[in-house]
Amino acid sequence: MPSALADAKVAAAPSALRAVLASPLYRGATIALFLSGLGISAAAPQITLFLVDDLHTSLTTAGLYYLTNITAPLAGYLIGTRSDRTGKRLGLFRICAVAAFLGWTAMAFSTQVWMPFVISSVVLAFSGAAGSQLFAAIHDSLQETAGDAGDTGDIGDGIVSVIRMALTAGWIIGPVLGSLLAATAGPRVMLACTGICALAQIVPMGFARTPEPGNAPTTTKSTTAPASPREHHQRPGLSAMLPLLAFTGLYICVYAGEPIKYGYLTIYMRTDMHIGTAVSGAVIAIQPLIELILMPVAVLTARRIGMMRLMVLGAGCGVGANLCFALTGDTIGMFAGQILMGCVWGVFAALGIIVAQRLLPEAVATASAIFMSSPALASAMGGVTGGIGVDLLGLPHVFLAPAVYGVIATIGFTVMSRSRHTVR
Repeated sequence: MPSALADAKVAAAPSALRAVLASPLYRGATIALFLSGLGISAAAPQITLFLVDDLHTSLTTAGLYYLTNITAPLAGYLIGTRSDRTGKRLGLFRICAVAAFLGWTAMAFSTQVWMPFVISSVVLAFSGAAGSQLFAAIHDSLQETAGDAGDTGDIGDGIVSVIRMALTAGWIIGPVLGSLLAATAGPRVMLACTGICALAQIVPMGFARTPEPGNAPTTTKSTTAPASPREHHQRPGLSAMLPLLAFTGLYICVYAGEPIKYGYLTIYMRTDMHIGTAVSGAVIAIQPLIELILMPVAVLTARRIGMMRLMVLGAGCGVGANLCFALTGDTIGMFAGQILMGCVWGVFAALGIIVAQRLLPEAVATASAIFMSSPALASAMGGVTGGIGVDLLGLPHVFLAPAVYGVIATIGFTVMSRSRHTVR
């Protein structure tokens, strides 16, 4: 439990929102991540339809598109290790944003089935590292000010949470705008607009730069602060990365249920439960609403019980959510499942990137890149699981598969919360 002195420091610290608004870096990163979430979430639900309707591929082949995401972790690792060696976070961010623009624009002009697969595997694999570079730059900024402002851990967590909420907000709005744009102007225009959103991330960052290695003031360094890229230039060894890799693997188990849910929950509600469109839409929409409400609550709660312990509860909520989908068979059960899923992402969206960076403090860009590329692997894993599971188990029992993944994650986070690698 925090001491009275720690509570006083938190009370005296400026609010996280005020700190974000006052800093060009934090403010720019907030807008950039909102644009990123907006563009990617607009395109994600439309990719399969684009492949089937415009490029005339089969549903089976279209489903294999998500396997192209497996190259994203490798690309993220390469960008992250380069960033940790040079410290040039924002320069690499801009390169990744341009790569995303080129990839989505090329996707919009694709005329052959193989083209989106190659574009996604080779070009868009690097686009996901843009956000990880922003979070690495934010981490560096917080560490630079730690010496002057004292212990900024709590306010720093709040700042990261506020900025991360912008990405979530983009994911709330994007699917609606993407559907409307695809319906009115066509999927190619929608994909091109996704590319524009990716390029537009650069604008709110202006000409901001991260300090060059070796140029950072040494007088403001906290003796207890994690090492920065200015102090370490070697790639972290495998043993140092094991806690991060374990955490990321467990996070993938939690996230793998999302593609299954988005792929089959709406179909189940419409064809089996005969729920009307308005109610079905409300079921889907309640999750991000709960998520946004709970993200700041998760930061406050983590100060009391610890981040990893809170993630045990979050993963457990994911198990409960999927059991609701699989076993209840009524509208109340669907709402309950989505509310529980909102609890899951209220925890992991707010705290996941913070935990990842603290598990590899000597290489925060590498940690950020590995963690933020995990949804791509989870999408591939969930897509394969859903395709096989729906054939073997049918609807709604396919949701038992992500419930099992959730049990694995809950056990894993419990073990990590009791180990020496626990993060508070």
